[in-house]
Amino acid sequence: MEKVKGDEQAKLVDEIFTRGVGTFVDPDGTFRKKLLAKMSGEYTKDIVVKFGVDPTRPDIHLGHAVVLRKLRQLQDLGCKVIFLVGDFTALIGDPTGKSKIRPELSQKEVGSNVATYLEQVDKILRVERDREGNISDSRFFSWIRNSDWFYGVTNISTDGASVQGLTIKDEHTGQQIVVSPTSFIGKAALYENTRMQKTHLHLPQLLDVSLINLLSVLRTVSLSQLVERDMFQDRIKSKEPLFMHEMLYPVIQGIDSDVLAQIYGSCDLEVGGTDQTFNMLMGRKVMETTKKEPQSVLAFEILVGLDGKEKMSKSLDNYIGITDAPSDMFGKVMSIPDSVIPSYFELCTFTPLDEIEAVKKKLKSGKVNPRDIKMDLAEQIVAIYHGQAKSQEARDAFVMTFQKKKLPDEVPTVRANKGTLLVDALVGGKVVGSKGEFRRLLAEGAIRKDGEEKLADPLMKIEGGLTLKVGKHRFVKIVVA
Repeated sequence: MEKVKGDEQAKLVDEIFTRGVGTFVDPDGTFRKKLLAKMSGEYTKDIVVKFGVDPTRPDIHLGHAVVLRKLRQLQDLGCKVIFLVGDFTALIGDPTGKSKIRPELSQKEVGSNVATYLEQVDKILRVERDREGNISDSRFFSWIRNSDWFYGVTNISTDGASVQGLTIKDEHTGQQIVVSPTSFIGKAALYENTRMQKTHLHLPQLLDVSLINLLSVLRTVSLSQLVERDMFQDRIKSKEPLFMHEMLYPVIQGIDSDVLAQIYGSCDLEVGGTDQTFNMLMGRKVMETTKKEPQSVLAFEILVGLDGKEKMSKSLDNYIGITDAPSDMFGKVMSIPDSVIPSYFELCTFTPLDEIEAVKKKLKSGKVNPRDIKMDLAEQIVAIYHGQAKSQEARDAFVMTFQKKKLPDEVPTVRANKGTLLVDALVGGKVVGSKGEFRRLLAEGAIRKDGEEKLADPLMKIEGGLTLKVGKHRFVKIVVA
């Protein structure tokens, strides 16, 4: 029986490292062996898995969920997942996959995005929260910002900080001296008392990264190694500017792994999309430089968006959010091109691989309607995030609305004054994201009165109540106030 159990464990681990995976770098099978030993109880230390969280967007979509669901599998096998929130590196801008310079974000924007992101993670991951609802450090999950070690004392802003009345005792006279919050000592007190290493992880000593640390790593990285990246080569060929802070981004990401290894005892694996492979491999190089056991690297295939071409992204408005309403999520899945159905089954569901192969054969044969397969796909995806009952309701509503041409029972309502421009009502009611999206949908004939009559006037005013179909899966009632 032990032999069978061992074989089943190995099969499970191998599927984790192959299903939806573009690259797995694990020389000598180090991480795989460690994970199997953890599953059998032979390895008792924490196995630390790093996932760098990009705080430039607040919502989690199915593209993010590809990684998160894999992380949940690793948690279930005994690993500890570390969300490394790149609030410091967000101020630089990751050039990965970008042909242009990415705009920098303010700390306020980053903080707001991180809060929203963390509110959503336990729809997929195992997390523990305290009485106030904040995520606590636990055996399965932890999170920390990389500003914790990249910010120095003098970078601290004392705006709004409660450090008034800070006093120190003069060793010679015994006199109590009031310290200004804007002084170095005042900022140092604020720095120490706001580091997550102290407030969240309760470490006895704070780790930080200085210019000396950065330069010592840079001595081992050549310019040619950084410039060989495809996106940098594209920039150079098209004569687009390429700045030093962008080139340093992979090195800084690698230093993050090294610091996490010091804070958590190890950094055994880093996960991300295939567009992050270069950056994650830099973590191996940095850890080798500092004489630590280098992390393995697991890079996942990229989920394309609703257009079937570009990477799923909120900025491209081609995404499916994991907090989307069941009916919206179902409708969005139904709108994907037939060509990406197998990829969505593999990356977004738990469907066994042999069943996915059968789906591919059915689609290729032309003997089945892709719509029917897509409905099964949509039902599975909605069930993962909303449960089977809501998923079935969404399927039934879709059939009634789109196949039997009936309006859904529950339609969102937007109130507007008579004479208001339709575009302002739809943008204000968050039915469309922008005036640009409204104009695009109008040009495509995708805004219809009562689901049938195409609207074409971009300056149309609201004169009375309307029921509109917006795009392929949205309905809205306009009520005149």
